Amino acid sequence: MKSEIALDTPVPRSLVALLPATPKGAALCRRAAGRQLADWGLDSATPEPFHSAQLVVAELAANAITHGRVPGRMFELGLALTLSTAGGAVLRIEVSDCRGDRYPAPPAVTTANSQSGRGLMLIDALADRWGASPRDPGGKTVWAEIDLPAVTAVTAAAHAV
Repeated sequence: MKSEIALDTPVPRSLVALLPATPKGAALCRRAAGRQLADWGLDSATPEPFHSAQLVVAELAANAITHGRVPGRMFELGLALTLSTAGGAVLRIEVSDCRGDRYPAPPAVTTANSQSGRGLMLIDALADRWGASPRDPGGKTVWAEIDLPAVTAVTAAAHAV
């Protein structure tokens, strides 16, 4: 896992959504995140962070419904945009589920025939930092952060309310 850094200017979460831990819930999660990112102007400013964020959301949601699912319980998506005094920004993506006993760990070796493990490798490649933390009363939050360039941060700040 990549180490966490302190953010310069905390901004409250701009999107929090509770979703069913089902494939349809994962699709709704991706759609909600895409709309929020577009509302912030991230799709038009620079498409690379937008697409990276969408892939990270998709992988975290898929992991929540595959490995973190508890029947009858939901999972939560959280997106936050934190503007830096240096002119950039950080997009934080959080997906929380009810399985505090199962934390993500990339496999030591992934072969061509491996059935799982590639999603975390993708998150590691796309995000600048990621990790997991416990969530009371018995779940976990898996988070990823993507650093945004200054021009994207200006666009996002103009759209964030």
